[in-house]
Amino acid sequence: MSLRDFLKKQFIDVIHWTEPADGILAIRYPMQDMEIQNGGQLTVRESEMAAFVNEGKIADVFGPGLYTLNTQTLPLLTNLMNWDKAFQSPFKSDVYFFSTRMQVNQHWGTPNPVTIRDKDFGMVRLRGFGIYSYHLSDPRTFHTKVSGTRELYQVADLEGQLRNTIVGRMSDAFANSNVPFLDMAANQVALGEKIAELLKPMFTGLGLTLDTFVVENLSLPEELQKLLDQRIGMNMVGDMNRYTQFQVAQSMPIAAGNEGGGAAGIGVGLGAGLTMAQQMMGAMKPAAEPAAPQAAAGPETKFCQECGKSIPRSSKFCPECGKPQQ
Repeated sequence: MSLRDFLKKQFIDVIHWTEPADGILAIRYPMQDMEIQNGGQLTVRESEMAAFVNEGKIADVFGPGLYTLNTQTLPLLTNLMNWDKAFQSPFKSDVYFFSTRMQVNQHWGTPNPVTIRDKDFGMVRLRGFGIYSYHLSDPRTFHTKVSGTRELYQVADLEGQLRNTIVGRMSDAFANSNVPFLDMAANQVALGEKIAELLKPMFTGLGLTLDTFVVENLSLPEELQKLLDQRIGMNMVGDMNRYTQFQVAQSMPIAAGNEGGGAAGIGVGLGAGLTMAQQMMGAMKPAAEPAAPQAAAGPETKFCQECGKSIPRSSKFCPECGKPQQ
């Protein structure tokens, strides 16, 4: 190397990096046409780690702290460069910084429903979504398997891989859980913890640590949700006798607004409601005890305003209860 070439070179005394924006996982420190001075200072801040790479091989990794670069602090790099007696200065090496802070509010979701076997409903299709967080914990593994020699590696570059892996493992968790859908939906915290246990080895294999995994929602496709709502409705009805009484009570305000109004309207509504109730109760009786048919009001008949029985329209009094009719 000529004296002119030597003077043109820039020598680095201090190496440090501050994260300029969110979403950065790894960055290569700018070293073009620069060499590191013997005894230079390396500053690694909290939520960071740094690694020296020589000719494509990762050497020494540093956690938070202030370091003086020499053969004692760079034993692996010293070995790679064959510095058997003295630390050569200056020297060339690639330096990578890694952000180890937690990457929060990462979203996952099922783009298509996941088909599972359910104890209560047979085969069902589930949708789910939620959030998770992780941090980079092993720069050596991450550099070797994920980021490599790229100048910049961001969270967005890894998002698709993580999200699709999460959905795949989640499908396995659903299929092997043998837990009915209704129990899953009611215990989303426990479900999230179980899925997280399945995901942690995958994150570790990439040099990452999964910190949190949250299942925010589990749902069925719209057509299946309607069927579930109908089933829930039937379970809520329970006692059909009480249900018909409730329906009759509900019909009274409506009947009061019909033509004739007042008590007469209420009576008509009550009679119609009782007739409906009798028909419904008759339909629920066993076939051996068929329900007696209820006469429907025709052009020549009307309902008693008191007891609801069908009587001739010209009747002034009900033959059943004896109440006067309008």
